Amino acid sequence: MNIDSQLMKDLENFQRDEITEYHIYRYLAEKEEGRNREVLQKISEDELRHYNTWKEITGRDVEPDWNKIRFYKLMYRIFGLVFSLKLMERGERKAEERYKKAAEKVEIAKEILKDEFEHEDKLLSLLTDERLQFIGSIVLGLSDALIELTGALTGLSLALYNTLIVGLAALITGIAASMSMAVSEYLSKRSEGDVNAVKGALYTGMAYIITVLLIVMPFFLGLNIYLSLASSLIIASLIIAALTFYTSVVREITWKREFMEMLVLTMGVAFISFSIGYFIRLYFNIEV
Repeated sequence: MNIDSQLMKDLENFQRDEITEYHIYRYLAEKEEGRNREVLQKISEDELRHYNTWKEITGRDVEPDWNKIRFYKLMYRIFGLVFSLKLMERGERKAEERYKKAAEKVEIAKEILKDEFEHEDKLLSLLTDERLQFIGSIVLGLSDALIELTGALTGLSLALYNTLIVGLAALITGIAASMSMAVSEYLSKRSEGDVNAVKGALYTGMAYIITVLLIVMPFFLGLNIYLSLASSLIIASLIIAALTFYTSVVREITWKREFMEMLVLTMGVAFISFSIGYFIRLYFNIEV
């Protein structure tokens, strides 16, 4: 087999990817139970087999990417199993072209490519993740809190012009709204015969209240009204970016479009509330 220096470098990179993913899948298998554990264990064994196949060709041992392993362990702890694997799968798709080029010179690459992008896809489809069952509830809580609170904060800021009063008013409104949303989600799911109505309500309420706390926080830091409002809008934008990135990964859709749509809607409501608050302040000559 004629292997030039560039091809050898590519094969060693493939080898590193395989042993890295072996360690990731093995870690996930140890953390999961039941069918998830069986599926992840099977994939980890496949990755180790691929690594040993490349090792026979390169004649070298390759160290795994420990930083990548630590990163995906963190993603698993924070965002759950399916998000972590789909995020990793995105990276694997980028390597597909390199595999195809290598397959022109190394026959075994075709078999490994088939395993990576067909067999594993079928296995991953068997995985379950409780968080995905309630992603609709989480998105409902987050999106409603974002739109409602950014609008309320903007309107109140221009109407009252007092950071502490605005912060307290928004916090009270947000807490009350989070409980209302949780109850509404529970009643909606129970009416549909959903046995997980309570969990859905908890996910909705918790997502709502966490968003509220993050958005109103700048109003309790002693900043002036404009800096507080700007900080809240920046935090809201970051939450939108994180939320839409999560949903784009697990649903395998385009992140940019989802982000821009939600950002425009949220900021549009904030602008309307800003205008209402401004004119109310002028019309009633409010001084707080």
